[in-house]
Amino acid sequence: MALNTSADAPLPVGEVSRLIGGWIDRLGAVWVEGQITQLSRRPGAGVVFLTLRDPSYDISVSVTCYRQVFDAIADVVSEGARVVVQAKPEWYAPRGQLSLRATEIRPVGIGELLVRLERLKKSLGAEGLFAADRKKPLPFLPQLIGLVCGRASAAERDVLENARRRWPAVRFEVRNTAVQGVNAVAQVVQAVKELDALPEVDVIVVARGGGSVEDLLPFSDEQLVRAVAACRTPVVSAIGHEPDAPLLDLVADVRASTPTDAAKRIVPDVGEEQDRVQALRDRALRTVRGLLDREERGLAHALARPVMERPHRMVDERAAEVDALADRSRRVLRHLLDRADSELSHTRARVVALSPAATLERGYAVLQRPDGTVVRSPEEVTAAEELRARVAEGEFTVRVAE
Repeated sequence: MALNTSADAPLPVGEVSRLIGGWIDRLGAVWVEGQITQLSRRPGAGVVFLTLRDPSYDISVSVTCYRQVFDAIADVVSEGARVVVQAKPEWYAPRGQLSLRATEIRPVGIGELLVRLERLKKSLGAEGLFAADRKKPLPFLPQLIGLVCGRASAAERDVLENARRRWPAVRFEVRNTAVQGVNAVAQVVQAVKELDALPEVDVIVVARGGGSVEDLLPFSDEQLVRAVAACRTPVVSAIGHEPDAPLLDLVADVRASTPTDAAKRIVPDVGEEQDRVQALRDRALRTVRGLLDREERGLAHALARPVMERPHRMVDERAAEVDALADRSRRVLRHLLDRADSELSHTRARVVALSPAATLERGYAVLQRPDGTVVRSPEEVTAAEELRARVAEGEFTVRVAE
């Protein structure tokens, strides 16, 4: 039931604590999973104290149990182990503290962890967090690299030394975190978010050496996977060695088999790049030389042609052709003119021979009446008729006598 309280009628702290305890007492037993972070087994005490922590959300709760309950799993459970606890919530009123009273503790086996990881892998994969089309390419030459790793770890040394050996001018923004245990997830997630928020960071590397399945569990945590998926900066996963495959490898933009491999992937090798540039220069030089040699050979071949050795030869040849054509034209024209002249002479001779004037020149005359008609027969004239006589040298008038 809701309590009626006000500033004038408040409840005492003890009453509030008692009411909370009453509400908690009505709760039944629950099964709880977590990781043991603190374990206290006092000699002679009948109670074992431990702290159970949720590594994904950085929340812990105190657990107590009788010694005989813990002794059942004491040989296989230690600090850092994952367990499933059946316990009933309890409220300690004097301190206002919540705790769990465990009646059974079961260790979480490797097989069960792997089954849970496979189930989580399928769930996140169905959301598209592992899709290839969402992965971002790495920059060719990053100006600032974010590195998340354990403090003074071999992974940090491998990444830094190999990267600087390949490109001495490379710069790093390092975030040292826990890489196993109950604090690893929260610290790695925080470091990744901090580096992703820095605009000058071009790529983020999450590195750690190899380890057991339990040691690498933080890098398969759902909270870390989602944080990496939400990064705007490309992320490189360099967890463990080749056989190790935490879920971080699937969501990262690039998966490196080792921290050393990550260093090789994020920065180019200055020596190799110089060799590549020199090889390209040599190739370009050979190509240019080849082109020049080919053009020189082509030019020499062109210059060796007769037309190039004697440029006027073609003009001279064409001039000779023109002269020959002109001579031929003149001969043809002369022949045509001669033939036409000969034909004209023959025609003129025939015309002259057949001309009436030629007949007149031989002494003949043509008689014409005044109207110009030619007299061809004596019967056509009468006595005393005047006629005009036309001879070679002119004409005159005649009279018919009889």
